[in-house]
Amino acid sequence: MRSKQVPVLSVPHRSTSDPAPIAQHQRLALLRQLVDRDDVPLQDRVAAVLVLLYAQPLTRIAQLSTGDVQHEDGEVLVRLGDPPSPVPAPFAGILLDYLGQRPNTMTATNPDARWLFPGRRAGQPMTPETPELRLRHLGFPTQRGRTAAIRHLVLQTPAPVVARMLGYHDDTTARLAEEAGGTWRHCASVDHRR
Repeated sequence: MRSKQVPVLSVPHRSTSDPAPIAQHQRLALLRQLVDRDDVPLQDRVAAVLVLLYAQPLTRIAQLSTGDVQHEDGEVLVRLGDPPSPVPAPFAGILLDYLGQRPNTMTATNPDARWLFPGRRAGQPMTPETPELRLRHLGFPTQRGRTAAIRHLVLQTPAPVVARMLGYHDDTTARLAEEAGGTWRHCASVDHRR
């Protein structure tokens, strides 16, 4: 086209930055599968739970450490923002099982890996592309599932609360709440602990 050998060609392009979410019933069905399917590796089940339940992007999931999972007084919490988010019963067991069976920790270079998803290289976390490919192969739509999860969360809870608990920016959750038709727009986001 630059050398004028072919006519100008316009290629239609659809942005994938905010893909259409899957339906809520599909998201819940996928979450049920994560509890029931023992043929899916534990690390993939944990990554999918973090995407479908907490709307976490794979780039953030890859950076989580074992210290971000807290087990106190019989309750399991995952620190994605402040305060840490509770992990519901069926997924809490999966997460605790995974902590004891993390891959890539039995090598001489990675015995004390602090990453929740340790990579193959010593001291490095798994790259986000690895769980993305694995989950796509298993049929879990990570981007569309994450979009569905965050939209459902901002419809159920004020956007500033979701932002703090899940590590999102307030403007992002406010925009998503408005796009999803949330009714929390006029909610006061002040600190009521005083």
